[in-house]
Amino acid sequence: MLLDLDKFIIKERPYWEELAKLVQTQEENPSKRPTLEEVQRFHYLYQRTSSDLVKLKTFAGEAETSRFLERLVARAYSRLHARRARTMPFRPWQWLTQTFPQTFRRHGLAFALSIGTFFLGSAFGATALKFNYELKSDFIPPQFSHLNEKPSKRVEREEKAEFDGFENRHQFSASLMTHNTKVTILTMVTGFLWGIFTFVLLFYNGILIGVVGFDYLADGQGEFLTAWLLPHGSFELPAIFIGGQAGLVIAHAMFGWGTNLRLRERFARIRTDLLTLIGGAGLMLIWAGIVESFLSQYHSPGFYPYKIGFGAVQLLALILFLSFCGRKKPNLQHQNI
Repeated sequence: MLLDLDKFIIKERPYWEELAKLVQTQEENPSKRPTLEEVQRFHYLYQRTSSDLVKLKTFAGEAETSRFLERLVARAYSRLHARRARTMPFRPWQWLTQTFPQTFRRHGLAFALSIGTFFLGSAFGATALKFNYELKSDFIPPQFSHLNEKPSKRVEREEKAEFDGFENRHQFSASLMTHNTKVTILTMVTGFLWGIFTFVLLFYNGILIGVVGFDYLADGQGEFLTAWLLPHGSFELPAIFIGGQAGLVIAHAMFGWGTNLRLRERFARIRTDLLTLIGGAGLMLIWAGIVESFLSQYHSPGFYPYKIGFGAVQLLALILFLSFCGRKKPNLQHQNI
């Protein structure tokens, strides 16, 4: 086995050294445009070195060589995709319909942890309020002081109020977008603290929803609550969950589980995914802000079914989009029909 390992390293080392020289040349001269032959050679060496790294993992006692190859492959990956980013134009529709949902699914576990933490907080908030209703004011932050009002009284007041059409709605919409975007970005960047505060923020926001939800349901205002929250919440809450997803992706890179790559190299691998996730969440929040301002705040009892139907259709469309959009079609060329 040792003889086979020695032969393997002696045979493959020239390819590793050649790839290392090409990577160093590109890092020192990032503006230099390589020829087609150079690009093809670089790609071949990258694939071969990646394959060698996988093979080397089967040998015991070669941790140092494995670490060298891991770093080399990471550097080559970074240069390969940096070159692609400079040469390929940005296509918004392709990014929206393919890149974003594909990236979302690639980090599905992080999203599951994000949404799970939120609903765990919701269950905690609802349970706490059930056993001690006096805690309600302690859970409601000052900026949402109107939620301390008894739900039935608020519903009665809102349903009697005249809808002001488009008056000042654009300002309200902009303020909603700004606030929700701050929450989502904060949920993401706290991932740099090893994800601890990402979990805390998701749990806390879940508590608020759980408290409000239980309060309105216990007071018999479930229809109002659904018609109020579902139209914009069907996009707003998933966007916050995606912010938490991005934060947990950062936290995973901070810990570096399953790899010997340096921190900078680990972040080089997830940089594009993070930008994609937060960009997609930002678009969702823009739409949620518009809907919340111009539709969710319209509290006419006869309009509740339409609002609920609109929100349900939105939520279903979002689930289908994130689950299936951008999937590669099966190749039927070689299948027997």
